[in-house]
Amino acid sequence: MATNFPASLDTLTNPSATDTLDSPPHDEQHADANDAIEALQAKVGVDSSAVTSSLDYKVSDHGSRLSSLEAVSHGKILQVVSTTKTDTFSASVAVGAVTDVTGLSATITPSAASSKILVVASVHGGNTATNVYAGLTVVLKRDSTQISIGDAASNRLRTTASSLPLSSSSTSSMSNVTFNYLDSPSTTSATTYQIEIANSVISGTTNTLYVNRSSSDPDFNYVPRPTSTITVMEVSA
Repeated sequence: MATNFPASLDTLTNPSATDTLDSPPHDEQHADANDAIEALQAKVGVDSSAVTSSLDYKVSDHGSRLSSLEAVSHGKILQVVSTTKTDTFSASVAVGAVTDVTGLSATITPSAASSKILVVASVHGGNTATNVYAGLTVVLKRDSTQISIGDAASNRLRTTASSLPLSSSSTSSMSNVTFNYLDSPSTTSATTYQIEIANSVISGTTNTLYVNRSSSDPDFNYVPRPTSTITVMEVSA
């Protein structure tokens, strides 16, 4: 019989001590074994094989060409998209509501639906509240869906991250929020990750929220104007 390897495994018949040379036929037994050995050698390949289907070719580095094994990208970063916002942003937001931060998003098109997207963000900002810390609350949104947010708990605001400043100097201070999240969008379509900010001020009124500046933003050389960033990375499955 002709060998089935490597498409499938052969089923070879082993003769017993009491079998005659024609049961199974001696010549067929040798031919079957030879065919299987030759197919196995072809699959493994000779040293420095140029046969692309051979194991030697796949696990060896042929000059300047990466081998197939080296090209496997499981768990590797396949692409990176990053946005840095250097200008300021402000918006009047009702308590408990959120708003998109203009210019603080990143769009990535995954190369495979099985890929994951690692989101890393750093956001600076504050608010107009004068009776509380100038806190900053951030929500991550994928396209139109908020993700990486806390569980629902009655009236509580579901957010991605929140921070308070080190100082209680209120409108002249800023907060910084950093976070990372590994998302599974399960798509090969262009996907946008957007930073939103939320009004979580305890005064319970509409407040103006700021990014990359404090509320009062006094014009002195010791008053900072920071940047905010969002970076998205495709991670192979």
